[in-house]
Amino acid sequence: MAITSANQLELLQTAEAVAREKMIDPGLVVEAMEESLARAAKSRYGSEMDIRVSIDRKTGKATFTRVRSVVEDEELENYQSEMTVEQAKQYMADPKVGDTYVEEVPPVEMGRIAAQSAKQVILQKVREAERDRQYEEFKDRAGTIINGLVKREEFGNVIVDVGAGEAILRRNEKIGRESYRPNDRIRCYIKDVRREPRGPQIFLSRTAPEFMAELFKMEVPEIYDGIIEIKAVARDPGSRAKIAVISYDGSIDPVGACVGMRGSRVQAVVNELQGEKIDIIPWNEDQPTFLVNALQPAEVSKVVLDEEAGKIEVVVPEEQLSLAIGRRGQNVRLASQLTGLDIDIMTEEEESARRQKEFEARTGLFMETLDLDEFFAQLLVSEGFTSLEEVAYVELDELLVIDGVDEGTAEELQARARDYLEAKAKAAIDAARALGAEDSLIDFDGLTPQMIEALAKDGIKTLEDFATCADWELAGGWTTDGGERIKDDGILEPFGMSLEEAQDMVMTARVLLGWVDPAELEPEVSEDDEAEGDEEAADTGAGV
Repeated sequence: MAITSANQLELLQTAEAVAREKMIDPGLVVEAMEESLARAAKSRYGSEMDIRVSIDRKTGKATFTRVRSVVEDEELENYQSEMTVEQAKQYMADPKVGDTYVEEVPPVEMGRIAAQSAKQVILQKVREAERDRQYEEFKDRAGTIINGLVKREEFGNVIVDVGAGEAILRRNEKIGRESYRPNDRIRCYIKDVRREPRGPQIFLSRTAPEFMAELFKMEVPEIYDGIIEIKAVARDPGSRAKIAVISYDGSIDPVGACVGMRGSRVQAVVNELQGEKIDIIPWNEDQPTFLVNALQPAEVSKVVLDEEAGKIEVVVPEEQLSLAIGRRGQNVRLASQLTGLDIDIMTEEEESARRQKEFEARTGLFMETLDLDEFFAQLLVSEGFTSLEEVAYVELDELLVIDGVDEGTAEELQARARDYLEAKAKAAIDAARALGAEDSLIDFDGLTPQMIEALAKDGIKTLEDFATCADWELAGGWTTDGGERIKDDGILEPFGMSLEEAQDMVMTARVLLGWVDPAELEPEVSEDDEAEGDEEAADTGAGV
């Protein structure tokens, strides 16, 4: 098959038809044709030749050219596509290295094999262009809701026709025991869009918390306009959910706006989520207050927050315990997800018994270590003292507020506490040395004598040993084995060391040993930050 005047325009017509059908740029189809014709020409003239084809976008005429580059004598490798300066003088006036010589060659006759190869090239290029178009169309739509038609179901995964391509709703992203038939309409949240060799992959979800947030945004105009903001969402898909909202307009009730007239707005979301019950909760910056709201409909008697540990204790009346926990722990689990806190729920009786036990344990500690009678030890505990360190190192005035304690008694109490702590620290250091702990570890800032003893018992006896530790080895953590979470106990976990503290201490040890350059740990300053710094400096200079 030769590219004759009879079928030159046919090339352009074919390109336009394919482009229209696949919704891609006709120019991409023409480029694919040029490449396929160039391959066919190479098979005729020789694969080492640099043959290029250009199709006129108006007339459809295909021009075949051979390109040769001018190179240095010692760099000449391919005689068919390269030539030296001397050789180029036959074709060009004053040739230089880097110049190219282009000459037109006769069009080729395309045999059956060449035509089939050209067809494959065009199809491949069109397929790649189609995939790129799909990816470009959907990459910015991640995080939004899309409507589609169910095409088929494969191994529990639903393949959805979303117009310009196919998307997948995986089995674990469906609500409960949802089942779909071909041509059912479905509404999903676009969770992720990835570019992969087999084409763009669009992953959908109906269980993501963001799906519920987007549904409320569609049903509640105040959320869409930014007057009401969704601060947090927690879901047990298909069963129950909690959503925290706040209003930036004092005249608008965020909960009422989300519920709607006679519950019309929230009911629309519930219907879409297969009857999932939704608790709409007013968000509050005060975490304990927010938690009380999140545990609705249970009533809470008292909340104790431990900000450092990220834990919170909730005390409820005995008759409210089952309501607060919920069926299979659902209520407290959703409240924990919503607040981002570990919640420990107990009844008033359990809390009273626990506090009594703590009171007795601290009383016994002070009686034994400070040589006090029971009444005086109980007095200390009642005033809020929980450890020997507090007694030893608080300001003297804090002890003087206790009834019956004068300055001499306060000083004696502190002296006894410090003597006991120093003796205990010396015993721990002696034990660590006996185990082989070296001064490099003992003198390292941040480690208490008891920590050093614990490390030595675990075989960590030098600063080098300490620097090779992972943060989770020191502070503890969790690993997953066969789908089951297993707790890893940290060596220093009993001393309240967090992962962040462990990371900082290990990195400090590595810097001291010269393993890490301190400059590498400094955060990089971006151009924007530098510009801001220059502006601040200019403002400061202007104000002088």
